[in-house]
Amino acid sequence: MAGKHIKVLLVEDNPGDVFLLQEFLKEVTTVVVELIPVERLDEALNYLAKEIFDVILLDLSLPDSGGLETFVIAHHQAKATPIIVLTGIDDETLAIRAMQQGAQDYLVKGQVTGDLLVRSMRYAIERQRADDALRHSEERFRVALKNSPIFVYNQDRELRYTWVYNPPDEVTVEEILGKQDLDIIPVEDAQRLISIKRGVLTTGIGTREEVSITIKDITRYYDLTVEPLRNESQEVVGVTCASIDISEQQAALRDRKLAQEKIREQAALLDVTTDAICVRDLNNQIILWNKGAETLYGWQATEAWGKNASELLFDEPSPEIEAALLQVLSKGKWQGELTKLTKADKEILVASRWSLVCDEQGKPKSILTVDTDITEKKHLEAQLFRAQRLESIGTLASGIAHDLNNILTPILAGAQLLPLKFPDADERTRHLLEILEINAKRGADLVKQVLSFARGVEGKRISLQLKHLIVEVAKILKETFPKSIEISTDVPQDLWMVSGDSTQLHQVLMNLCVNARDAMANGGSLSISAENVLIDENYARMNLEAKEGLYTKITVFDTGVGIPKEILDRIFEPFFTTKDVGQGTGLGLSTVLGIIKSHGGFLEVYSELGSGTTFKVYLPAVGGMETFSPDEDLPPHRGHGELILVVDDEAAIQEITRTSLEDHNYKILVASDGIEAIALYAQNMEKISAVLMDIMLPSLDGLTAIRTLQKINPQVRIIASSGLMSDNKLSTVAAIGVNTFLSKPYTVNELLLSLQKILSEVK
Repeated sequence: MAGKHIKVLLVEDNPGDVFLLQEFLKEVTTVVVELIPVERLDEALNYLAKEIFDVILLDLSLPDSGGLETFVIAHHQAKATPIIVLTGIDDETLAIRAMQQGAQDYLVKGQVTGDLLVRSMRYAIERQRADDALRHSEERFRVALKNSPIFVYNQDRELRYTWVYNPPDEVTVEEILGKQDLDIIPVEDAQRLISIKRGVLTTGIGTREEVSITIKDITRYYDLTVEPLRNESQEVVGVTCASIDISEQQAALRDRKLAQEKIREQAALLDVTTDAICVRDLNNQIILWNKGAETLYGWQATEAWGKNASELLFDEPSPEIEAALLQVLSKGKWQGELTKLTKADKEILVASRWSLVCDEQGKPKSILTVDTDITEKKHLEAQLFRAQRLESIGTLASGIAHDLNNILTPILAGAQLLPLKFPDADERTRHLLEILEINAKRGADLVKQVLSFARGVEGKRISLQLKHLIVEVAKILKETFPKSIEISTDVPQDLWMVSGDSTQLHQVLMNLCVNARDAMANGGSLSISAENVLIDENYARMNLEAKEGLYTKITVFDTGVGIPKEILDRIFEPFFTTKDVGQGTGLGLSTVLGIIKSHGGFLEVYSELGSGTTFKVYLPAVGGMETFSPDEDLPPHRGHGELILVVDDEAAIQEITRTSLEDHNYKILVASDGIEAIALYAQNMEKISAVLMDIMLPSLDGLTAIRTLQKINPQVRIIASSGLMSDNKLSTVAAIGVNTFLSKPYTVNELLLSLQKILSEVK
């Protein structure tokens, strides 16, 4: 319909009424009405079959039809066209019935004006449009419900079904209408539904629940929404409900739970292994993190889940990681060695195996990583490789030295014979011959040093008391070294004897002391000390070169500049030196190592830049002195079930110390850093008898951890431990009240003695 044009079909058999209506409509100027009159119903029906009208004006009394039946026939033929009943019968009952059947209006002839008629037609057209829109919407809703698992229904306050749409397949609408839940479904399910619906009737507040309903031995699960049904006065007269069948989702959920349970069982098996197992998706996000990974890297599973693996375990991206990722995506697997970071920012070396995990369609979905900690293994391998490298260098040096010796022998002999052959040579010539002889001797000495490193220098072995050798060396040092270097010695009276060559061992001490002097250009302290030590299995496992037995240990400590970490492994190589040209041959320490090995001993070195260097020389003890094995007369140092907190970041030392103490009737708690140590101590303060604290710890250093423990409990008993401690740090440890210090590596007996000492102290 155009905005100002209405096409009307007038069904009226009275020409006078037709004329009157035409005149009324001419008076209306706001709209143009196209009026097509017919006298009979059958004529109207023919028109409706061929043309579209905006509205129908229908008289109920026609030659071929009368009464309400006339409207019913016309409405059935033209459901989409609004019909206004225009009749001379002023019957309110008839009007109501016509409106109930679908008439848009009921007008009485003689009461109609042009404006009233046009207004009625306009309202009828708009109402028809609204009805059509509503009907289309309801139809779409009906179709949507028909193809969905939603069961919709209304119930009155007695919870009888009053309207039902799209019921489950097990029942029909006729089986539900007028009945209650107890009439349809089992008692238990019905009581659950009744309880939910009565709650809504009482409170007037809707709710949503998941329910299960069994009908004809078929159990289904529904997502049930119940809302109050209100009348025009907003009184609650019942409930309106929508049930969505979620049986398939519930089945999928059960399957997923079973799968998750299976995964948890598999994860429990994964947690048994000590390897770190991690699964990450293709975006590198961690989705599985086992107990082994928690232990190795320090991150708990809840902390690791969802994190980017590279950001968590690597300091920065590397081409090696990118290459590994490309290979595992292209070939399905990769393996190699990687350096990763723990939560405490400690670097560890792992043997890493990557495997690509695919879904049922063969599409990649995640990467499985299995990491094995090989840090300690690599450390021991490095010791072995260093020994093998030095051995191979020694073999090479031995061959070179032999040839050099053959070359230097005639040169030295000639240099000594020429002055005798030419006694009248001038002074310049004699001076040149002296230079030749001196340098030939120097070359011969170098050859001797090379052979000392390569073959271990054979010499006459006698039982020696190193105390006398140390005193002699100290006397020489005090006379020859600058006064800015303070020299001290500490040698016990009952020092065990060794079997060795005094000249060679004198050379060892002098070489170490000269190196210490060169490291203290601006002065400092040099100390030489000796002590008896027992190397047991515990100690030997910490040092590859050590063997079980009795040793005499000589320690040479200086407060010099220290040795950089990157060259510490090379200092014993022949000809390697950091000194300027002409100031060192690089054979001093290699000769020292050769001599010590030829005596059956071993050497340890610790250095810290700016804090000095410590060389520890271990020589096997021999002899039959009464003081030889003093510990044999002492009772074994066993505990009485005391709880000891061991704090060390090295897993191997944790395990060795735990085993040693548990074998001697102690109970153990282990912490890997200062933060963990404080937490464990706070939880078990009343039970812990003593704390063995490594000073060099990640996250929170040992000194800070000790101070914190002392604040928690001023009476705490602490043994400090470290592989290298400068005088400043030893002083700091003593200053905070820790007087028991255990130097690494330590024997079981040393550990037990320290514990016995500290546990016997009166606080």
